[in-house]
Amino acid sequence: MIRKVARRIVSDAGYQVGEAENGQEALAKCKIAMPDLILLDWDMPVMTGLEFLTALRDEPGSKRPKVVFCTAKSDTFDIHKGIDHGADEYVTKPFDEASLMAKLKKIGAA
Repeated sequence: MIRKVARRIVSDAGYQVGEAENGQEALAKCKIAMPDLILLDWDMPVMTGLEFLTALRDEPGSKRPKVVFCTAKSDTFDIHKGIDHGADEYVTKPFDEASLMAKLKKIGAA
């Protein structure tokens, strides 16, 4: 449900939206065509959000997409850990359009 809401929000903001079922699939898609923005869940099957983000930031190339963690993990430690791994911003679930758009504007992605 959250993914459906996030899809609508970023689509309404003008982004073409693609989806992946897990971090490994997302990384494979990024290797084919690096997106401008990634909304990333922390807890995913196959590869966690942190594992995905570490691998993404290790990818060669000059394009560095904006990454926003969208997760239920709201502890300060987790937020810092996500940012330390390369996330540009962090929003906790459940979120609404206003809170996600505020985060996207803050990082220059809206």
